[in-house]
Amino acid sequence: MLNSVTRDDPRPLYKQVKARLVEALESGLIPPHSKLASERELVEQYGVSRITIRQAMTELVREGLLRSHPGKGFYATGRRRGSYELELMRSFTATAMEHGRNPGSRLLTAAIEPAGEGTAQQLEVEAGTPVISLRRLRLIDGEAVAISHDWLLQVRVPGLLDLDWANGNRSLYAELASRYGLVPHNGHTLLSARLADEAEARLLDLKPPAALLSVEQIAYDAHGSPINHTISLHHPTRYPLRLDQEQRAG
Repeated sequence: MLNSVTRDDPRPLYKQVKARLVEALESGLIPPHSKLASERELVEQYGVSRITIRQAMTELVREGLLRSHPGKGFYATGRRRGSYELELMRSFTATAMEHGRNPGSRLLTAAIEPAGEGTAQQLEVEAGTPVISLRRLRLIDGEAVAISHDWLLQVRVPGLLDLDWANGNRSLYAELASRYGLVPHNGHTLLSARLADEAEARLLDLKPPAALLSVEQIAYDAHGSPINHTISLHHPTRYPLRLDQEQRAG
């Protein structure tokens, strides 16, 4: 790898180191499952501090391109860049930004409506209870990658629809936390697949028949009360999801 880290580049030094490592991983210069150079060697190679190297490595671990083995070092996972973690506790906006991508959205519908049987069951209320329905087309770097539909109890989030949801970078989870003190503590996720209908295919730039990954989630606060019920339909190639797992002791 060539040392192309420079103070003349407007990007932070750790971002430059990260970019160089990504190039090496994607080109095969660092083969899948191989061990990376030590921190000391990378410090010497790039002429930066250990803290800078650790920042770059931490982001690559978070993105799934590297795996840390305490006491042994960092290893290439062999995964391709561009897959996104399937997480209940982190918003679409935060996940995209964590990957250095530009998140956005386009408002499709926003209304107060009576809860249907399915949503009422998920939110643990009677059918017909007023809920906020928020449906958005989610974008990454200007490309449509998912259609998300959230339902929330109106009584828990008064005034939520008064916000400008046409703002392309507004995070629902950030608003819930800052305005209402609602922070996901745990929840459930159900994965399935189905064919897109004509409207969905049009929104996601897909040619029918096209398969979609459906992700249904329900998030609960620290007291076990439902916060929101979400169904997201994901583009099969623009927003690939991954689920990281680790072996549990015992």
